[in-house]
Amino acid sequence: MANSLKSAQYLIESRLLDAARGDANAYFDLGLAFSTGTGGVDVDLIQAHKWFNLAALGGNVEGQQCRADLSDEMSRDEIAEAQRQARAWLDETARRPAARRFAA
Repeated sequence: MANSLKSAQYLIESRLLDAARGDANAYFDLGLAFSTGTGGVDVDLIQAHKWFNLAALGGNVEGQQCRADLSDEMSRDEIAEAQRQARAWLDETARRPAARRFAA
């Protein structure tokens, strides 16, 4: 059990690193994790919407559909918070030095 939790945490951490580099597939994977509670994270619809929104902005069609589906289950305030968090993520990653964003 401990190994599977460590593997799940590693997967989330690696996808977060890829997301920091602007990888739309990583955004989508994080949206799936937060919408279903997989990968060692709790279900969090605001986080899921944020990641699906970022995936959609990156051209991920599945992200667009999942964001729309998820929006049907959320209040306006929750959607607004998810959008605020998505903008904050973009602002934060844009300010990071390029060497850190693209380090292997």
